[in-house]
Amino acid sequence: MMDAAFRTPLLDLFRRGEVPRDVRLLAARGAVAPRAREQMALLVLLTSDPDSEVASTARGTLEALPLDAARAFLSRADAPPEVIEYFAGKGVAPAPAGAAAPTGEDPLLAVDETLPDAVPDDAVDASGGSSDEAAEGPAKRVPISSLPVIDRIKLAMRGTREQRSQLIRDPNRLVAVAVLSSPKLNESEVEAIARMANVSEDVLRIIGGSRAWTKNYTVISALTRNPKTPPAISMTMVPRLNERDLKSLSTDRNVPEGLRIQARKMVSAGQSRKK
Repeated sequence: MMDAAFRTPLLDLFRRGEVPRDVRLLAARGAVAPRAREQMALLVLLTSDPDSEVASTARGTLEALPLDAARAFLSRADAPPEVIEYFAGKGVAPAPAGAAAPTGEDPLLAVDETLPDAVPDDAVDASGGSSDEAAEGPAKRVPISSLPVIDRIKLAMRGTREQRSQLIRDPNRLVAVAVLSSPKLNESEVEAIARMANVSEDVLRIIGGSRAWTKNYTVISALTRNPKTPPAISMTMVPRLNERDLKSLSTDRNVPEGLRIQARKMVSAGQSRKK
């Protein structure tokens, strides 16, 4: 029996059917996921897409992969089980034991690195020009919010830190989740995002559900203090707070009352043990 399917926030959106057709078609060409494992798992997922063009495009993309590259990828210890199963059905087996297996994150298929020339909206405003003016002439800077969804997704995954800082707050969930899938996203950015009160609950839920990110105490502390964090996430993190942060949380009027009560009880319990 195969193990559970490989999961990432981006893949989960595709599995739930929350991605528009034009983005699914782009992904079926291999141009959405920025990492090898995510790219391959997404292509296999899209071979069963209800849209026949999306499904056939994904199958064609997989068939166009060089056989040696596919077999080498399948030999990786972290190759997604559904990808191995798909290729096994095509008669393609992993490279033999002892063969050098690729371990990098680069996609197997070349991704178009051409990114739209856009800047965060506040940078455009700071120049004194309006959004309409920003779109005129080669010297004008285009605000990110004026871009179509597909271009915002590209920037979310492969753009700059400044671009990601705006796109994590994008009203389109797919764009915000794409930021969390960016291989460029670093720990300090995740810490900053966990403190943001103007991101969606989905973003904070994804961060709170990541074992890798919640190993960082600063992320845990930020999530518990963020009023937008779903209580189902923040309540589980309260026991991991140090005494100072527990005391602060117990009097913080910006967080849900249940969270304050839990922190207050833990503070009292800690004081009782010291007596």
